[in-house]
Amino acid sequence: MEEKVAKVLETIRPGLQMDGGDIELVAVEDGVVKVRLMGACAGCPMSMMTLQLGVERTLKKEIPEVVRVEAVPF
Repeated sequence: MEEKVAKVLETIRPGLQMDGGDIELVAVEDGVVKVRLMGACAGCPMSMMTLQLGVERTLKKEIPEVVRVEAVPF
């Protein structure tokens, strides 16, 4: 499942990079995807909305086994 998640994140990454941010896959454990937001996304007050409404929604749509997405600090 980690490979599937990584592929989907690659489709999301360009949008984040356009705004000066990025995302890194940390782990996938029991359907929970752990990611690290980087660059402008790391300190953005809208990052949790991006994570839930953008990243999590896309991952759940493409990979039904995904339960949730969590941000992991540095």
